[in-house]
Amino acid sequence: MKKKVSKYLPEFVYGGIDGTVTTFAVVSGAVGASLSSSIILILGFANLFADGLSMAVSSYLSSKSDRELNKKKNYTKKPIRAATVTFLSFVFVGFIPLLFFVLSLFNSNLLSNAFLFSSILTGIAFLFVGSVKGFITKRYWVKSGLETLVIGAVVSLIAFLVGYFLRGLVN
Repeated sequence: MKKKVSKYLPEFVYGGIDGTVTTFAVVSGAVGASLSSSIILILGFANLFADGLSMAVSSYLSSKSDRELNKKKNYTKKPIRAATVTFLSFVFVGFIPLLFFVLSLFNSNLLSNAFLFSSILTGIAFLFVGSVKGFITKRYWVKSGLETLVIGAVVSLIAFLVGYFLRGLVN
């Protein structure tokens, strides 16, 4: 079973990290620009599904190209499965930064701390994906989790600062 799971580890890690990074970058940039929570949700969900599908198609074509280029007759990784794993990890893990903004639609008391909770849950998501990667590859899983967290935090900070410095462009 572990062999079967590890076969699609690159797609899980790639989709999960990119889904989380790009969605949280949208959230961070929008918060930095002082945009409303409804705009954050629109941009976040647009990113989640459009970018997730784009990555799935890219994963499919990449796997298919690799198979064709190397003429692997015993190629065990199926391009459609690779694409599915990429898309599902992108959408499910990438949804985490939006969770508290969605919940605030039903409980407006959550809105004042939605970005804080989103940040915390996103950090946990980065740690989780990195730790899974480390565990399956038999590397030090804590180091792998922290590495993923730091990379995600740096990207998120950049997105927040871009939004903050460009906030004057919004009417």
